[in-house]
Amino acid sequence: MEIIVGKTAGFCGGVYNAVKKATEYKANKGNVYCLGELVHNKQVVDKLKDKGIKFIEDLNEVSGGSTVIIRAHGIAKEIYEEAKKKNIELYDLTCPKVLQIHEQVKKYLEEDYFIVLIAHKTHPEVIGTSSFCGDDYFILETTDDIEECVSRIEKSNKKKVVVLAQTTYSIELFELITKLLGDRLKDKYEYLINNTICTATELRQKETSELAKQVDAMIIVGGKHSSNTKKLFDISSEICAKTILIEEASELQGEDFTKYNKVGVMAGASTPQESIEEVVQYLNKS
Repeated sequence: MEIIVGKTAGFCGGVYNAVKKATEYKANKGNVYCLGELVHNKQVVDKLKDKGIKFIEDLNEVSGGSTVIIRAHGIAKEIYEEAKKKNIELYDLTCPKVLQIHEQVKKYLEEDYFIVLIAHKTHPEVIGTSSFCGDDYFILETTDDIEECVSRIEKSNKKKVVVLAQTTYSIELFELITKLLGDRLKDKYEYLINNTICTATELRQKETSELAKQVDAMIIVGGKHSSNTKKLFDISSEICAKTILIEEASELQGEDFTKYNKVGVMAGASTPQESIEEVVQYLNKS
């Protein structure tokens, strides 16, 4: 059996930076909290807990003078304001790509654009980004939301519309939605598309698609509540009938891979290298 591991599998730059700096900060600072999961991966979070980082869901769980890490996905602007009032020190590990989107949103708001975010409504990154959008914005999650989005734009009386994306959104779906939305808006509004999907996300999705065409089975490794990991699973499933999503190698027990000539392994942006290596080791022993 040949095992092919995706070249882009594993930590992206933003996740690597967040995990590295959180670990260093804890070692130097002492008592440190993290607001929400630093990244969407249980193994990574558990290791940070073992190092002594305490995870909270609300700033009310800590007292003034405490130090709180901001997760890689970012936070809503109201939390920055709340922390300042409570005298809580924030250590901002928001992914630089996400921070860039926050700055773009502020700019478009000042220039009187209606802001469309093509994104998943409940994702932490999107909750944070939308807080900077003002009143005239819409989170467009699927093609089913296009009519409501157009209606909201019309009611806003804005003359300009800008479209941005969640950094880990599906590039294929983004292109489809922007085309369909553009068909409805381009003759009535100044319509601007700004593809803010992370390059690492785009490359990972494309490689997953290509790898899935070459193998008999695919294993996607990563957090099951990770947006970018689930997209890799969806992409692979459409091409390779035998696609499995796991968080760790132990979940492969009971699966028979000896019947496959080629097995592909791809991992999400928050999946540590050791998790990938454990899967490969398991397959080699099969």
